[in-house]
Amino acid sequence: MTTPSVTSKDGTTIGYDRDGEGPPVILVVGAFNERPTGAGLAAELASAFTVINYDRRGRGSSADTLPYAVEREIEDLDALIEVAGGQASVFGYSSGAVLALRAAAQGLAITNLALYDAPFQTPGTSEESWTDLAQQLDVLVKADRRGDAVELFQTQAVGIPPEVVARLRQAPFWPGLEALAHTLVYDALVLANPPELAGAVTTSTLVMVGEASPEALQVAARALADQLPHGALLTLPGEGHDLAPAALGPALEKFHQG
Repeated sequence: MTTPSVTSKDGTTIGYDRDGEGPPVILVVGAFNERPTGAGLAAELASAFTVINYDRRGRGSSADTLPYAVEREIEDLDALIEVAGGQASVFGYSSGAVLALRAAAQGLAITNLALYDAPFQTPGTSEESWTDLAQQLDVLVKADRRGDAVELFQTQAVGIPPEVVARLRQAPFWPGLEALAHTLVYDALVLANPPELAGAVTTSTLVMVGEASPEALQVAARALADQLPHGALLTLPGEGHDLAPAALGPALEKFHQG
């Protein structure tokens, strides 16, 4: 079956799945993620919402257009909002949550915004560190050192110990991570969010974090909820950084339905 698609402002084709009936919700996933990451949550929400689960540019069924810019990804989300009927709720996960936040700050027609484990910049973090990481990743990808790019992102951005990553490089799923290495440049640039970002978001926003998620993400969630003009914080008991449809679904349904 052919994957539905929409053409973004710069001509890039963005593939998506559409399931369910009801008010529209768009899922924005994070680093190393494609549509399958959001499929379980989409299925959980489809009984109450029309769920649009898409591949960000450069991934899965979506095309890519260079040079990359975060603004192009925001235009992609805007195109999907048009597909949804001109306005939609948006759920963002990990770096996808920061992308969704940036889109809301630019005034896209987002009716409600829900974020999970957003690596939001907290006081003392540096935008330059993310742009520097993006440059390093870009050099590695262009030199066809995709495995080294994945390792760099996992150690510096995710915080996985180098000895653990060395073992992961032998895992059967590693080639799939290498295939997405070029998009890690994009995620690093998304995460270089300006300090005034949260204050520019006027949309009602639910900031969620897993109780077992890394402490840095919990600190970021509390800071983000405090800075948002219409933000609320929800900690999901027992959950970690992975998406858990059974835990997220009811929370999102309650939030998006008011």
